[in-house]
Amino acid sequence: MLTFNNRTALITGAGRGIGKAIAETLAKQGVTVICVSKSAESCGATAAAIIAAGGKAKALAVDVADGAAIAKASEELLKEFPAIDILVNNAGITRDGLLFRMSESDWSDVIGTNLTSCFHWTKLIGRPMTRARWGRIVNIASVSGIMGNAGQANYSAAKAGMIGLTKTLAREFAGRSVTVNAVAPGFIKTDMTTEFVNNPEVSAKILEAVPLKRFGEAADVANITAYLCSEEAGYITGQVFSIDGGMAM
Repeated sequence: MLTFNNRTALITGAGRGIGKAIAETLAKQGVTVICVSKSAESCGATAAAIIAAGGKAKALAVDVADGAAIAKASEELLKEFPAIDILVNNAGITRDGLLFRMSESDWSDVIGTNLTSCFHWTKLIGRPMTRARWGRIVNIASVSGIMGNAGQANYSAAKAGMIGLTKTLAREFAGRSVTVNAVAPGFIKTDMTTEFVNNPEVSAKILEAVPLKRFGEAADVANITAYLCSEEAGYITGQVFSIDGGMAM
C-alpha cells in the first residue's frame, strides 16, 4: 500500500479507459475520488462502482473544453471539499487525419480538450495546493507527444504541449512542495484503441515497434500514476514516464 493520508483527487476523463482505471486504483488506496467526464452517465458509473466497492467518490459532468464550465465546477468543488490534493489531467480525444485533410475544428477541438483543459484545471485547482504546500499533479500525455505519429498532428502537438507544460509547472510549483509529472502511454488496450487492437494485421504491424511485443493495460498506466500521486513520490517532479513497452527508448 502507498501512503495518501486522506487525500482527495480529481481525475478528468474518468468515465472510461485509463481515467477510470486511475480513479479506481486511487480509490482502492483510500483516496476520495472526484470523477470528471463530459458524460454524466460514464463518470456516474465509475463513481457508483467505486462506492459499491467500499470507496469514496463523486461524479461530476464537465466539458473540459469549456473554460467557463471548469471555472464554475472548480469554484463549487473548492467550497465542498476542504482540499483537492491531487489532480490528474487525463481527458482527451482524437480527430485523426493527415495535415492537409485536417480541418481547423479538428485541430482546435483536440488542442482545447487535451491541452487547454490542463491549463484551466491546473490554474484553478493547483493554486490551493501551492497555498497548502502539498500537491500532486499528473498529466497523462502520450508517446505520440514524444515520437510524433503520422496522421496525428493535432494529438501529438497537444501531448507534446502537455509535456512542456509539465516541465515548466514543475519548476514554478517546486518551491511550494507541489510536484508535477507526466505519464506517456504507448499502445494501451482501451475502447479508444479497440479498432486496431482487434485487427490482427494492424496490431501485428504496431507490435513490430514495441520491444515487449504486447499492448499495455490501463492498469499499467494507473499504477505508475498512483505512485506519482503518493507521499512516496515526493522527490520526483518534472519527469516524463513512458509506459509504452519500450517504444520510445
